[in-house]
Amino acid sequence: MTESIINRIIAARPDHDGAITVTGLGHRTTMPLAEFHDRAKAVACALRRRGIGAGDRIGILSANRLEWVLLDLAALMIKAQTAGFEPGKFSPDSDLIERYELDVLYTDAPLSDDAPSRAMPISTIAGDAEEATAALDPVEWGATECTTVKFTSGSTGAPKGLEATVGSIDSSLHAVQSLFDHRPGDDILTFLPLSLLQQRYWLYSALYWGHDITITTYQSVFAVMPTVRPTVVMGVPAFFDTAKRHLESSLADGVEPAKAAAELFGDRIRYLWTGSAPADPTTLRFYNEAGLPIYEGYGLNETCITTKNHPGAHREGSVGRPLPGKEIVIDDEGVVCVRSDHPVNTAYTYAAPGDSERMFKPGGVVRTGDLGRLDEDGFLYILGRADDVIVLDNAKKIIVRPVETRFRDTGAVAECVLYCPSPAGLVAVVSPHPGPVDTTAIAQALATVNAASEPDERICRVIVADEPFTVDNGLLTSQFKPIRKRIADRYRDRIDDPKAGIHAH
Repeated sequence: MTESIINRIIAARPDHDGAITVTGLGHRTTMPLAEFHDRAKAVACALRRRGIGAGDRIGILSANRLEWVLLDLAALMIKAQTAGFEPGKFSPDSDLIERYELDVLYTDAPLSDDAPSRAMPISTIAGDAEEATAALDPVEWGATECTTVKFTSGSTGAPKGLEATVGSIDSSLHAVQSLFDHRPGDDILTFLPLSLLQQRYWLYSALYWGHDITITTYQSVFAVMPTVRPTVVMGVPAFFDTAKRHLESSLADGVEPAKAAAELFGDRIRYLWTGSAPADPTTLRFYNEAGLPIYEGYGLNETCITTKNHPGAHREGSVGRPLPGKEIVIDDEGVVCVRSDHPVNTAYTYAAPGDSERMFKPGGVVRTGDLGRLDEDGFLYILGRADDVIVLDNAKKIIVRPVETRFRDTGAVAECVLYCPSPAGLVAVVSPHPGPVDTTAIAQALATVNAASEPDERICRVIVADEPFTVDNGLLTSQFKPIRKRIADRYRDRIDDPKAGIHAH
């Protein structure tokens, strides 16, 4: 493999002009990445004084903030492992510390008087970063060693651990760089939780290649974009759908397209990055026609980034071709299997018996559970989830994603999830847009969707959710994907009641 990015960024103070900005509503901190490196080293020294070193595990349960990334780099410097926990899903209690074998837990959550002694306020890291540094013994990570535990909940909500190898991180970063050539002058904006390892990739990329990075939160992203003026925005479909509605509102008010885009995203966008869930084709087309190139990709926690559209290799409707070091094979059941030269790992930790065997296969292969196809030029198209196939009484198999996407594309609802509770047919639970619910528009959308569907795919009833699906109410993942089982559990009575909902005519 080419040079290890992880080993390089912990060993060498950056000699370029890249900077890091951490910002939100009412605050902004910007510093050269060289200074950031110095501060991380000071934090590493403080951790060592507290007895934390190689092989130990540091838990981080916090919203995005400067101390988060200081801890992450400091842990790399002393060969300690991090475990990032998403706020709202976990509590800083003894159960968390014991279950995940944490030597220390840093959190921004309030700590009670009887909080575990190993739980500490993450705000203390700011003070550590100001202290004098001492010499640190040089460390080097091996390609198969694991720097961090990431957690994947999937649709069941039960978090499984996945220890990410250095080789997989290095390989993914080198591959992405070969496609997008991030360079000095670029500023990559990240706002998804830093507990997602892929969000920290852009910090490693900035330290190595010398571009800038801006870190904020979902709550602040629309407020800060015009002023930080990023060149690259890393987002998910739900974010770009929301941004599209903002832009359409400006256009309806007579604002010129280029001005509307600059007012929302800033005036330096080179491209937009979307992944983690299927993007609405009309949304992708909207951005490309507005002069904001957007590239969709594909990957799981278990595979990391696997395919990506990019400048010079972009095919509408696809999620791109495999990155260097990745290979796609479609198995006999139509399921996408990914082989990696440097696998993220070959098994879960903290998982139920059988979970690892269902996902990880010999030879560095992950059987994703997604249905897909490759075209003649190697572009991958995702068709749905293998476990989201509904088998009707007549044995006809319905892949639900295209139907759900068709309903969402009407614009009448924010999300749609299909179920088949009885032989009577398909029932949709839809997430309304914020504000008053327009049942007339939803009924019209139902008629439109059914008119465009095959007879077996037609929806007989629509249940309108009591409130939009959100991360906070537990019906979306942190990457804004509907959690099918929880939605079914929440609306089971109405799904099963043949009289409930809006009926098709």
